[in-house]
Amino acid sequence: MIKRLWGKPDKPSKQSAEPASTDNIPQHVAIIMDGNGRWAKNRGLPRVAGHHSGMKAVKRVTMAADRLGVKYLTLYAFSTENWKRPKAEVDYLMKLPQEFLEIELAELVQNNVQVRMMGYSQQLPSHTLQAVEEAVRQTAGNTGLVLNFALNYGSRMEMLEAVKQIADEVRNGQMSVEDIDENAMSSRLLTGGLPDPDLLIRTSGEIRLSNFMLWQLAYSEMWFTDVYWPEFTEEHFHEAIKEYQRRARRYGGL
Repeated sequence: MIKRLWGKPDKPSKQSAEPASTDNIPQHVAIIMDGNGRWAKNRGLPRVAGHHSGMKAVKRVTMAADRLGVKYLTLYAFSTENWKRPKAEVDYLMKLPQEFLEIELAELVQNNVQVRMMGYSQQLPSHTLQAVEEAVRQTAGNTGLVLNFALNYGSRMEMLEAVKQIADEVRNGQMSVEDIDENAMSSRLLTGGLPDPDLLIRTSGEIRLSNFMLWQLAYSEMWFTDVYWPEFTEEHFHEAIKEYQRRARRYGGL
């Protein structure tokens, strides 16, 4: 029997940390979900067990973000570089979106969550793509939290494709060189229509971007934690939000 992951929120701990204020909640939070394999290894489990436990963290954080009023949550689920991993692990990772959405899609619809995907669909197995496309279709009319999965996504490829598109449009006379500006570039990225992330969270103690939203994160606040993704709780999410609220965003000004 597959256990439902959405359901009721986990019982808060006695040391549950609430955000400092609801007046300055980041509109868009992006998360590099890292540490599944190491979490499993530390417990003598296969790496795939860590990926499965990571699904529960997806549920926890999605619910936490929705309750706080975050409008966009982008989760780095699978990168264009992750195909280099062992085939058995890749095959398992490609089954997770199908399993997660099969279990949770009805709850996502009920909670007014809109599912989106950004990435390159050509390489994805048909069962993975069909599950994601069905979730996107069924939630297209929802007006609440946008849950955006970065699946087979790589920022350098994204920017190269945007540059190629602009070059083609200039060559075909659809735009001039003078029309090329930040808005022209941003609108041709896979995040076109979404605001840039206000806050980036990365778990597992690694302090790098790993080819994730390199253009969009130019002025994002960043928060890193040693906690592995399967262990990431609503309280950790609140901690990141509180740190974001303590910072002053100047965008190069004073």
